[in-house]
Amino acid sequence: MTRKPIAAAKPAGKKAAELGTAPGTHRTRAMEPARPYATCPGSRIPSTKAPASQTAPAGMQLHTRDGARKYLTASERDLFLKTAERGDRDARTFCMTLAYAGCRLSEALALTADRVDLAASVLIFESLKKRRPGIYRAVPVPPALLEALDLVHGIREVQGKRGKGQDVRLWPWSRMTAWRQVHAVMEAAKLSGVKASPKGLRHGFGVTAVSAGIPLNLVQKWLGHAQLSTTAIYADAVGAEEQDIAQRMWK
Repeated sequence: MTRKPIAAAKPAGKKAAELGTAPGTHRTRAMEPARPYATCPGSRIPSTKAPASQTAPAGMQLHTRDGARKYLTASERDLFLKTAERGDRDARTFCMTLAYAGCRLSEALALTADRVDLAASVLIFESLKKRRPGIYRAVPVPPALLEALDLVHGIREVQGKRGKGQDVRLWPWSRMTAWRQVHAVMEAAKLSGVKASPKGLRHGFGVTAVSAGIPLNLVQKWLGHAQLSTTAIYADAVGAEEQDIAQRMWK
């Protein structure tokens, strides 16, 4: 029996050449480029997460990408407060509150006379970054701040009236006006950079508290952090604050 000669294969058509497949065949999954899949074992759902190398590091940092410090040191805070004493009385008490209570700018602006507890030596702030309103925290403050608040804003007098100062804001300013007041004192004190801001005062409060040996869970409560991991960044203090912490180990 004679065998028929095998016909030569026909060249692939134009469409097949574009697809990279031979005529009569179908494009299979194996021919497709690799796609990222979810990390769950057995899952075939394409992952929507960006590669780890493209995601930003989580959490706050005490320094910028360029290494600039984001917080005021204890000596810089003292200079800020001394400079504030030479300015307007309302601006002075506002600056003192930010420095001594570590509150956010918006939380200080929302402070009303009834939340100044002179007997317990605390200021009661509403934590404005919580998911629901009505969450408050009491922050111990020094007598000097309480005396200044009473002298300038008449806390005892207002609390003795009907309503006890419930709707009396200590600083009826806009957020921009408050920021300008703080910025003016920073400039007068010759403090500049990212640290010379209300946020720099708040970070400085956290660093100073940790340097003084205050437990992290108390610092977390005073600052109104939802997660202890956020407060833990202040344990990464540097410079003189870090030296103060290290000296306890050397003694």
